[in-house]
Amino acid sequence: MVKFSNPIKNFLLTIYRLVLPFGEPIKFLNAFPSYILFFVQMIKYSGMKGAEKIKIIDIAPQLHDKLSTTPFLRHYFYQDIWAARNIVQSKTNWHVDVASRIDYVGFLTSVTKVTFIDIRPLEANLPNFDSRAGSILAMPFDDNSIPSLSCLHVAEHIGLGRYGDPLDPMGTKNACKELTRVLSKGGNLYFSLPIGKERLCYNAHRIHSPQQILEYFSGLTLVRLSGIDDNNNFIENPTLEMLANSDYACGLFHFTKE
Repeated sequence: MVKFSNPIKNFLLTIYRLVLPFGEPIKFLNAFPSYILFFVQMIKYSGMKGAEKIKIIDIAPQLHDKLSTTPFLRHYFYQDIWAARNIVQSKTNWHVDVASRIDYVGFLTSVTKVTFIDIRPLEANLPNFDSRAGSILAMPFDDNSIPSLSCLHVAEHIGLGRYGDPLDPMGTKNACKELTRVLSKGGNLYFSLPIGKERLCYNAHRIHSPQQILEYFSGLTLVRLSGIDDNNNFIENPTLEMLANSDYACGLFHFTKE
């Protein structure tokens, strides 16, 4: 196996990320041998007793799903469970989410009323669900008005223009300020984003240190810190040092306002 020095490796990774918007090169290369197997199996299937007729117009090759384990995005998987568990245990009768994953938001409607805020509103018809167009930088709520609030893997994107939002180098800080403003006294905020050595990966996201996030939420009290480390392990009560020295961990912050 060819081993590259760090500068060459970083250069190749940069080129790979620049090419990704046009399609994944690795999947493209893997598709060639996968197509051979696809056609071999299709011919075999069509000759089997009871097989349906295969029309050319209906052929839909799925070439990348033969995996030994079920893949999942670990940050999102663990954070959604973490937040949902806390929200259920709180027994709140109304929860507001700001631009988190829509699957998570949808599942929450089975246990409480949910208001979803995003610059791209979710046009879904569900019981216990209200979607409103709005910005995390100017939320349509009064001060101290929301008893249960979540914002998961969102604030790191604010101000980078990725989702059509205005450019703002202080985007994450200003988002945290607005979340603090609308949270009610005694209310709960469930907040997550990438944590580790501070850097900007333009225009995907920022990575913040845990101390930076605690400073951004200086008006709130940290109830509990959890996290997902670089090895994709969910950890209760990780040390700030461990998270700060990570490359791309996830900080799960439960705050309240006194």
